[in-house]
Amino acid sequence: MPARPTPRIRAVPAVTRAIAVLRLLSRHRTPLGLKAIAQALGLVPSTALHILRALAAEQLVRVDAVSKQYSLGVGMLPLARAVLENSDFPNLVRPKLEELSRRYGVTAIGVELPDLDHMIVVALARSQAPVHLHVDVGSRFPALISATGRCLAAFSEQPWSEIEKRFRRLSWHNAPSYDTWHKEVDAARRQGFSIDRGNYIAGVTIVAVPVLDGRGRITHTLAAVGLGNQLDRATSLKLARDMKGVAEEVTAQTVPRS
Repeated sequence: MPARPTPRIRAVPAVTRAIAVLRLLSRHRTPLGLKAIAQALGLVPSTALHILRALAAEQLVRVDAVSKQYSLGVGMLPLARAVLENSDFPNLVRPKLEELSRRYGVTAIGVELPDLDHMIVVALARSQAPVHLHVDVGSRFPALISATGRCLAAFSEQPWSEIEKRFRRLSWHNAPSYDTWHKEVDAARRQGFSIDRGNYIAGVTIVAVPVLDGRGRITHTLAAVGLGNQLDRATSLKLARDMKGVAEEVTAQTVPRS
C-alpha cells in the first residue's frame, strides 16, 4: 500500500521554541537557569526569557523568585491528566499490564507511537526486579529502538527509506547490523511480536507486540522488560503469546464496529 502524502506543516517558531523549552525542563530533575536553557536550545537569552515569562504566566513553568531558575509548573498537571483520562488505550491496558507484570515479574509498558521519531510511555506497571531501565509515564525513546522499534518498522506505512535513515541514527548497547535488523523486522511481521535480547540494554530482554487499528496500522505497542536470565526463550515466547492476546483484546475494544 503506498504511503499517504504527508501534509505540509508551516513552521511556527514561537510554538516550537516553547515546546522545546518544556521538553528540556521535563528531562531535568533539577531547575535550570536562563543561560543554561538558552544555550541548550541555541536561543538568544532575551528570546528565551520572553518564552519563559509567557509559559510562567500560564503556570506551565515555575520560576524560583530567589534563584531565578525554572522548572515545570503545576499548569502541566491538568493537561497531562486530561490526556491520560480521555484516552481509551491507557485506561484499557493498565489493568492488563499489571496482570502481566505480576505473572511474569516484568515491567510492563504501554507505548504510543505518534511517528517514526519517538515512542511515548502512556501506561506502566512496575516490577520489583532490578531491571536497569529508567522509565516513567511520559518517558520518550527513539521510536525504532529495541523490540518496539522492530514492530513499528514491521507494521508502519512509512517509506522504508525513512525507516532506514532513522535506524542508522540509533544508539544501542550491542547494535545489530542493518541486514540482521531488517530480517528481524520481517520476522516481527510474520510472528506478530519481537524480542530484543541485550541489543538495546546489556543483560536485559524486551518483548514487544504491536497494537493495530482497524486497517492493520500500528498505533501502540505493549512491551515487557526483564532480566535476560529471567526471560529465557521458552518464557519469552509464552509471554509474547499472552501479550498478543492482550493486544487483540485492546484492539477489539477500541476499533469501532462497522
